[in-house]
Amino acid sequence: MSNSILYKDQLLAVGDMIDITYLFKEDEKEREQVFEGILIKVNGDTPENRMITVRKISRSGVGIERIIPLASPYIKSLKLVKKSNNAKAKIYFIRGLSDQQLRTKLYQAKKPVVKAAPKKRRKVNVSSK
Repeated sequence: MSNSILYKDQLLAVGDMIDITYLFKEDEKEREQVFEGILIKVNGDTPENRMITVRKISRSGVGIERIIPLASPYIKSLKLVKKSNNAKAKIYFIRGLSDQQLRTKLYQAKKPVVKAAPKKRRKVNVSSK
């Protein structure tokens, strides 16, 4: 399992927003379809069987996932739109998130945690009677 791949000199990681232009034949015409979404997972261990799963939210609010083989001759272009700071190999958890929660989890820079210095304890003199 990997959380990043190298495709035509582009490093793509899970969580990145990517833009795929896909060719398909409709009767005798050849058309292009643009699919922009978030890279959810990377499958396959060799370049011949490597596949990616991309998820987007349609205009009607329904989530659409598409599994695309990277060795397909029908991929015209694949562009990186937005980089993520995700560290997981598969991000299935985004299926239940709203758009705002998704942006917060994937694209906001995480603030460094600063630990406060421990307080010094004063010695109390207890005098016995």
